[in-house]
Amino acid sequence: MRTFYWKTGWRTDWTNDKSARRLPSNRKPDMKFSTREDIEAPIDYVFSRVTDFQGIERQALRRGADIQRLDGSTTPVQGSAWQIAFKFRGKDRKMKATIAQLDEPTYMRIETVASGITGESVIELVALSRNRTRISVSLNLTPQGLSARLLLQSLKLAKNNLSRKFKMRITDFAEDVEDTFRKNA
Repeated sequence: MRTFYWKTGWRTDWTNDKSARRLPSNRKPDMKFSTREDIEAPIDYVFSRVTDFQGIERQALRRGADIQRLDGSTTPVQGSAWQIAFKFRGKDRKMKATIAQLDEPTYMRIETVASGITGESVIELVALSRNRTRISVSLNLTPQGLSARLLLQSLKLAKNNLSRKFKMRITDFAEDVEDTFRKNA
């Protein structure tokens, strides 16, 4: 380790050790979105709607994404995976999503890897009463390279807008679940 003093009197340490320049692997996420909503439906019904991946696949196809399930199973199980291709900010992107943990009917964690950004989505359900459920959804994004860091930095500039859209999507989902539960009940 060498020490230099600038003309201003500030001290600067410099090292040849390459491992000192690496970022720690247990870094906190650079971007996090989270919200929660209360739904007028039983927890089992809400969980069945959250894990309705065939419906989610149809929604993604309608929005222009190309989605392909990598396992042949139609029911959600731990280890289920999807390969997704979509356009974002004028570029073709590819993403792989995997169910990392599934505890029916209260918890699901999905890990995603896309263009140098790793993501972790956590969905938690809590039964507030027999016919009332609280859903908590969080999304953590962490860059794995310089280009991904630049992309996340540009997204941070629009974080308020993205947070509002994230909350609005979860609210729309909660209202849809409530409406279909009332119609079916």
